[in-house]
Amino acid sequence: MHQTILLVDDDPQIRALCRTTLEETGYFVSEASNGKEALEAIKETVFDLIVLDLCMPDQDGFEFLHAVRAELPKLKIIVISGFMTGTMLPVARLQGAVATLAKPFSPDSLLSAVSDVLGTKDPVGASD
Repeated sequence: MHQTILLVDDDPQIRALCRTTLEETGYFVSEASNGKEALEAIKETVFDLIVLDLCMPDQDGFEFLHAVRAELPKLKIIVISGFMTGTMLPVARLQGAVATLAKPFSPDSLLSAVSDVLGTKDPVGASD
C-alpha cells in the first residue's frame, strides 16, 4: 500500500526536490505552497504524513500546525525549517510535530525521517 504525503513549503524548488525524492521511493505526494492551501488539501484527501515548512506567507507553519492538531490530532507531521532552527524546531516538537529537519537537509535525511515517522524500516518500494 502506498502512503500519501502532503508537502507544504512556499519554495517551489524545495517542494520539487522533496517530491522527486519521495516519489522515486514510492510515496504518493501532493503539494501546497502555504498553510491555507494545505488546509484545503486535507479536507479533500486523507494523508499519512505532512512535511511542513514553518516560515511561509499567508498562513505560517505554526498556524497550520495548531489548526491541524485541533482537527486531526493523530496526523503525523514532520516540520522543516531553515530559520532559527535552534529555537523554532524544538517549539514545533512541543506543539505537535513528531519530527523535525533543519534546512538544508539531504534526500537521505528526508527519506530516513519519513520512514521513521511512518514506521517503514525500508523506504517504500525499496525491495520491489
